[in-house]
Amino acid sequence: MLLSSTSTLENKKIIEYHGLVNGESLIGSNIYKDLFSGVRDVVEGRTSAYAEELEAARCEAIKTMEEKAKELGANGIVGLKISYNNLGGTMGNTILVTVYGTAVTYE
Repeated sequence: MLLSSTSTLENKKIIEYHGLVNGESLIGSNIYKDLFSGVRDVVEGRTSAYAEELEAARCEAIKTMEEKAKELGANGIVGLKISYNNLGGTMGNTILVTVYGTAVTYE
């Protein structure tokens, strides 16, 4: 599946537009993870645990979107956008990762 953040595909001809497709994934964090992450910031200068979770959530959302596009007969997605939203929570935060774009068939 070819993914592009642009509305066109260089050197490819879009022959059919199938419509909007999307995918979502949630990441839950909690007070203990936040505390551990703060320690990592001081010791290592980064929070790789959060970065890894964000990447995994983004990949899961993209996989879901690609599956929806394939069901429509598409072989590409153009106009790809990725959004991160903090939904809040009692013990921490929940982050919603949303991806969306237009499913297309190109040749």
